[in-house]
Amino acid sequence: MNITNIEVFNFKGALRGMRNPLNSHSKSDTNYGFIYHGAPLLGPNDYDLAMRLINAGPEHRKFLRQIFVSMDITAPFYWWKEFDTYKIGTTANSGSTMHTLHKESISPDMFETPIRGDKEFLSYLDYLEKLRKEYVETKNVDAWKQLVQCLPSSWLQTRTWTGNYEILRNICTQRAHHKLTEWHYFCDTIKEQVPYAKDFIFIPEGEEENEKTN
Repeated sequence: MNITNIEVFNFKGALRGMRNPLNSHSKSDTNYGFIYHGAPLLGPNDYDLAMRLINAGPEHRKFLRQIFVSMDITAPFYWWKEFDTYKIGTTANSGSTMHTLHKESISPDMFETPIRGDKEFLSYLDYLEKLRKEYVETKNVDAWKQLVQCLPSSWLQTRTWTGNYEILRNICTQRAHHKLTEWHYFCDTIKEQVPYAKDFIFIPEGEEENEKTN
C-alpha cells in the first residue's frame, strides 16, 4: 500500500467561515504568507478558536468540512471494499481494470506484499498471465472476463481520492485500531503528512468513545 501526492485546499476559506457566526474576523491572525506543510501557518487566535470549535462537537466544527484533501492511494481490493464505506462528500477516480489490465504482464509487485513470495500464489499468477496473453493474442472476451473474475482481492488499484478533514476525522477515529495493517498505515500517513492532522483530525487518547457517540 502506498499514499502519495497529498494536497490540501481552502484553509483560508474555511478559517474565514469559521469566524462568520460571531463576526470575529478582526481577531484572525493567520499570516497566509507563511506555509506549514502545504497549509498556512495558523496564528494563535485562529488556532485557539479552531480547537474550541472542534472540541465542541460536529455541529460546531463545520469548518473542517471546508478543508479539502486530495491524495493518490494504491491499495488492495480487500482494503478498498472497506474504504468505500466512506462515500458522502468524497470523490475517487480509479485505474480502469477494463482498459488497462491486459496491457502489462502480471507480476507479483501488482499485489499486496505478504503473499508475493508464496509458491502456490506465484503459480496462480502464471495462470492469470496465461489468460492475459490469450486475450491479447486472440481478443477472446471470455479469456478477459475469466481474468477479471479470478483476480485475487490482494490486487493493487490506484485511486485519486478527494475528501475533507471531517471525513478523515471519522475514518481515523473508526479505523485507527483496526486489525488490517493497511488502516494503520493510512492513519499514520494522515497523521504525519496532512497539516494540522494531529490537532484537527486525531482525537486525544481515551476520548475516542466520546467522539463516536457525538
